[in-house]
Amino acid sequence: MSSLNDRQQNRPVTYSHYTKNKRESSDAKSAQSRVSSGESKANDRAKRKSVQHSTFASYFANHVWALVSTLGSLYRTPLSTMMTTTVIGIALALPAGLFVLLQNVQHLSSSWDNGTQISLFLKHDVKSAQTSELLSQLESYSLISDIRYISAAQAFEEFREKSGFNDALTLLEENPLPSVLVISLANQYPSEAEVNVLMEYLSNLESVDTAQLDMQWLARLNGMIQIAQRGLFIVALLLGLAILVIVGNTIRLTIQNRCQEIEVSKLIGATDSFIQRPFLYGGIWYGLIGGVIAWGLIFVSLHMLKEPVKNLSVLYSSDFTLIGLGVYESITIILIGIFLGWLGSWVSVRRHLREIEPK
Repeated sequence: MSSLNDRQQNRPVTYSHYTKNKRESSDAKSAQSRVSSGESKANDRAKRKSVQHSTFASYFANHVWALVSTLGSLYRTPLSTMMTTTVIGIALALPAGLFVLLQNVQHLSSSWDNGTQISLFLKHDVKSAQTSELLSQLESYSLISDIRYISAAQAFEEFREKSGFNDALTLLEENPLPSVLVISLANQYPSEAEVNVLMEYLSNLESVDTAQLDMQWLARLNGMIQIAQRGLFIVALLLGLAILVIVGNTIRLTIQNRCQEIEVSKLIGATDSFIQRPFLYGGIWYGLIGGVIAWGLIFVSLHMLKEPVKNLSVLYSSDFTLIGLGVYESITIILIGIFLGWLGSWVSVRRHLREIEPK
């Protein structure tokens, strides 16, 4: 009986241990399942990253191959490459050279643009007292900020120093130059109405022979510069279209020469983007080399003109020097060449590649 009671008392204890072990085993299995599920997800993510990295590496390698192989094909045909790139370089150099020329003209005119000035040439019989009275009268005028008096003797001496006609001037019996009043206006850029009123007032003064607005010629020069800028834009546009035609025609001939190769590539499943890639890089190479040639032509031209321009400026007592192409302008010329080369090849490839289909 005692043994039976003990078994009856121990039975519930044995069952509780059994259920406890069962639960612990189930928890371990679920934890192991979660760990294995997490590991599989991590492996899937790693595989996707590996596939993406491999795809990007393959895409990059294809572009590098197309870039290098296109340069090699251009190297194998040096004569046609040189002719095409030289024409592109000249077409780019012409508007760029005109742009540099206009920059230098604007720089030169800006050194002269020191405000609006009026020169009053006095009559030869004007006495010193009349000149002093005229100065006092003009100083009270609100539009005038400064008046500089140049006597006839000072004007003659200045003309002798700067003109280079010293020997000829010594033969003159009397000074032909009049005294001058150089008037600077308070407003550096006055309105046309204000200038006209002042010019009419000064011209009617008794002691004044001639009143001359010194900025009129500079205004005309700036007007001509604006016209030249518009003309430069038109020339650049036309030459840009010419570059597109040149590159497009060159790429068209290349496509025709490789027509069978393109048909075979399409038969084995090559996409249009894969086929057109080398031709696009060919246009980029044409534009890049043409841009470098254009930069070289402008650099050499400016170097040849630098010394004569310097000697001429010295004769006019000026320190003017030619402005060349800066870093920004140089990079811009090359980038424009690259863009035009790519655009011309893209238009040609898109048009002619659709006409080639495997038979």
